[in-house]
Amino acid sequence: MVRVFIALELSDEIKDQLTSAQQTLRGCRARLTFVEPKNIHITAKFLGEVNEKDLPKVKEALKKIAFIPFPVTVEKITVNNPKRPHTVWCAIGDGGKGEKVFQLIEDALAPLGFARETRSFTPHATVARVKSPDPSLFSALKVLEKISYGCCTIRGMVLKKSTLLPQGPVYEDLQVFKW
Repeated sequence: MVRVFIALELSDEIKDQLTSAQQTLRGCRARLTFVEPKNIHITAKFLGEVNEKDLPKVKEALKKIAFIPFPVTVEKITVNNPKRPHTVWCAIGDGGKGEKVFQLIEDALAPLGFARETRSFTPHATVARVKSPDPSLFSALKVLEKISYGCCTIRGMVLKKSTLLPQGPVYEDLQVFKW
């Protein structure tokens, strides 16, 4: 069994910009676990534990998804839930294209037995996880709220393997699907 997900990759320039936002967040008293900048991405769909013998079917289904590259803007950094924050993320502006890709992925993988997501797709990229909140987190977010982190073009998707280690996850590209 391997833990896998489908990602939409952001440019290295955007990841560099998000590193500076993480530095600001490090100044708050909330206990945060930061995502390695190289690992920051938009999750299109988390598949969970998949039997390795089923991976060729997953790859074949994803290979059939045709889409046109589309621009994204990495917008303000916020939290998933202001009352009980678990995730610090940057909102992604994509004109609804991410939702369309998500629906194509859902349609491609449902026949293989992957459950459809019950929540609506919210394009975002996680920059930190909140282990213990503190009001100073919201002060740091206020500093970051008017900053834009850049634009890039999503040119495909990546099937990634995630290996969880005590020091954090290690991602490995299993296959890149270009549009």
